[in-house]
Amino acid sequence: MANVIVIGAQWGDEGKGKITDLLSKSADVVVRYQGGVNAGHTVVVKDRTFKLHLIPSGILYDDTECIIGSGTVIDPEVLIEELDTVEALGVSTKNLYIAQTAHVTMPYHRLIDNAAEERRGSHKIGTTKRGIGPTYADKSERTGLRMLDLMDSAGLREVLSWTIPYKNEILERMYGLDPLDIDTVLEQYVGFANRLRPHIVDASLNIYEALNERRNILFEGAQGTLLDLDHGTYPYVTSSNPVAGGACVGAGVGPTAIDRVIGVAKAYTTRVGEGPFPTEMTGGIGEVLGDRGAEFGTTTGRARRCGWFDAVIGRYAVRINGLDCLAVTKLDVLDTLEEIKVCVGYEIDGVVTKDFPSSGRNFANCTPVYETLPGWQVSTEECRTLEDLPKEALDYLKFLAELMKVPIAIVSVGAGRHQTIVVEDPIHGPKRALLDANGEPVAP
Repeated sequence: MANVIVIGAQWGDEGKGKITDLLSKSADVVVRYQGGVNAGHTVVVKDRTFKLHLIPSGILYDDTECIIGSGTVIDPEVLIEELDTVEALGVSTKNLYIAQTAHVTMPYHRLIDNAAEERRGSHKIGTTKRGIGPTYADKSERTGLRMLDLMDSAGLREVLSWTIPYKNEILERMYGLDPLDIDTVLEQYVGFANRLRPHIVDASLNIYEALNERRNILFEGAQGTLLDLDHGTYPYVTSSNPVAGGACVGAGVGPTAIDRVIGVAKAYTTRVGEGPFPTEMTGGIGEVLGDRGAEFGTTTGRARRCGWFDAVIGRYAVRINGLDCLAVTKLDVLDTLEEIKVCVGYEIDGVVTKDFPSSGRNFANCTPVYETLPGWQVSTEECRTLEDLPKEALDYLKFLAELMKVPIAIVSVGAGRHQTIVVEDPIHGPKRALLDANGEPVAP
């Protein structure tokens, strides 16, 4: 039995969806523990592409129990659309469960998020404008609505009778927007509740029972370490805690339940939205990486900013999350490059450091210190073992592992499930295959 957390070791978009999908075959339960519809996972299975925002990647396996934990914030309208989409693709959602204590994104959250971001002007954070920040703000302010509140229409009307007028004052007076109608919002959300009611449970109890039954549990984070509210590049962060420690809070389990933590990182670095990005390359190779890596956000469609691998934030992710191993994705994107650079330190005011700076101003002013490695300039897309890789590609991976002082357990060389090199199964131990000869997951 093993309980494993999968987290992003960069700014999100690292390919967690594919890695979670790969590991879900060995998991009995997959738990999404934070974030909302501002996150997106893309999973490619044979000729089908699944774009998931709230539903855990484990939904693609019939026998896997999927739980959206209390640390998430849920936009019921988007979740229902996602349910309809995956069901239309022949995927059953009978094993999907939603924490009754998860907070709900309301129409006023989206309106305020959008208006506030526009008002920031040149100081924009780069929010997805999906209402995530305002939903978490209401949660902290203790004025939020939870999924269990939607289940009681009379109680919901009572709450909305004072919440909507309060939010309307903000919408009208601060942002000059039209007010919301209580009856319209109530009718809409009662309809959402009726559709989602069969999925609403005491999620922490479900997870506790799974722990007692010694079932394998996979905790799935959204976004990435550098977007963490407490430990990321503040203020250009998300509104929750994607780091490994957030899994315990968001799922409702104690830290002693966790056996391993897996970090996911691209073989280069990307970032969506605003904020400093030391290794960013505009034009040239940056465009090559963006084109070859299809670097567009799953949720927003925005082009991702691309840069060289940053080992400073990599080491920081190892430290903050207590990573046991790393999954490196999109190695194949580097296949055409003659040489590849890796950021091994930052120069700040003439001083070189290998540690991530807490000061946002220092981070914005740092200059990356690079080491250059030779490229391999042959395709890695058909490689299925480390021995199949070109020597230069293998040397590159070894260099990253040595810099971050953490072993690399999985290497992805394409979007498909089969395009994966498994060095070590993070759940069942070394050398256990996760894929058969046809690239299909192997049962544990």
